[in-house]
Amino acid sequence: MQVVYDYLREQFLNAQVHPKIAIYLAALGTFLTLSLIALILFFPLRKLFIKIVERLTAHTETIWDDVLFEHKVFHAVAHLIPAIFIYASAGFGSEDLVSLPEVIKGIAKIYITFAVVLSLVRFLDASQDIYNTYPFAQERPIKGYLQLVKILIYSVAAIILVSILVNQDPGRLFTGLGAMAAVLMFVFKDPILGFVASIQLAANKMVKPGDWITVPKFDVDGTVVDISLTTVKVQNWDKTITSLPTYSLVSESVTNWIGMQESGGRRIQRSVFIDMTCIKFCDQKFVKHIADLPVIKSYMEQKREQDPSFPGWERQMGTQPTNLAVFRAYVEAFLWTNPNTHNDMALIVRFLQSTERGLPLEYIVFSKEQDAETFESIQAEIVDHILAVIPEFDLKVFQNPSGSDLRSIGRNL
Repeated sequence: MQVVYDYLREQFLNAQVHPKIAIYLAALGTFLTLSLIALILFFPLRKLFIKIVERLTAHTETIWDDVLFEHKVFHAVAHLIPAIFIYASAGFGSEDLVSLPEVIKGIAKIYITFAVVLSLVRFLDASQDIYNTYPFAQERPIKGYLQLVKILIYSVAAIILVSILVNQDPGRLFTGLGAMAAVLMFVFKDPILGFVASIQLAANKMVKPGDWITVPKFDVDGTVVDISLTTVKVQNWDKTITSLPTYSLVSESVTNWIGMQESGGRRIQRSVFIDMTCIKFCDQKFVKHIADLPVIKSYMEQKREQDPSFPGWERQMGTQPTNLAVFRAYVEAFLWTNPNTHNDMALIVRFLQSTERGLPLEYIVFSKEQDAETFESIQAEIVDHILAVIPEFDLKVFQNPSGSDLRSIGRNL
């Protein structure tokens, strides 16, 4: 470019242009010529470079190069071609305009910084997609780490740009940041806390995208959609999106239902309050009548298939069974024979401490279905059957008197 500058300056001087104006016009013309050549070189070379990379990635069996190409990493790298050319050709006119080469080099440095930052950011985005192809990516997300790296890249780039504009050594600016550490800690408090929390979440496998979690403090109950450096997005069951600070998953009480999901079952735990005034002894005829019910017959057949020495129904009830004991055994048999419950997981039917509301009969069983809609349907069927069959055992469900009960008492009086 020095040759072009000298030629233009001579032409302007020969045209009787003032020497100072001739120098400026020659510098402007050379700069425009430099920019034009850079653009001419950039577009065809960039197009050729991208075509070559596209063909190479299409003929390889690896995935990572295709992902890099889809994220236009190589497109960003191509911006370095004109930037380097401008920087290398910025030495013209130094004998007339001392500051001109520095100005052009400064522009080239800004352009190079822009190209490098764009390339690195796109490379990190591509790395995220490449990492997500591995099976362990769901358990150990790295999005928060990549966001922290991006913040560092942007911060370093900002310092470099400032150093270019003020024509100072970047090292001095980095040294000056030590005095601003307290301010930076305050400004970047959430990213720092989020980064530490992300490490804890990933290292301890506490929460990952796709997990069903509940956070009582924030009224959150749903599936984790995304975990970033500063926020965690959870889609609640009513389809609303709640954003939580990442560090809240470490500092607050969080229930992760992944254990339930991986077990293949979902717990059903309900209680029925029995009116204790209805409890009585029952004879063998009543016990035998209950034994003829399809639920009990199916239960006894399944039990005897597993253990031929399993005692009969009458022997299980004892010599003086109560209708409550028979009912408890029936509920256990009903839950055991239900095709929607797990027989190889906990199945408990027990009596809790009696209260002024009666005697609670609690049953704990695990459903084979975990989907909320199907699970609630199975749970409702069990509740319906148990409440409907209680009168067959001469038992009543206890409930507090309502308005209709009081009106009935008034009419009887």
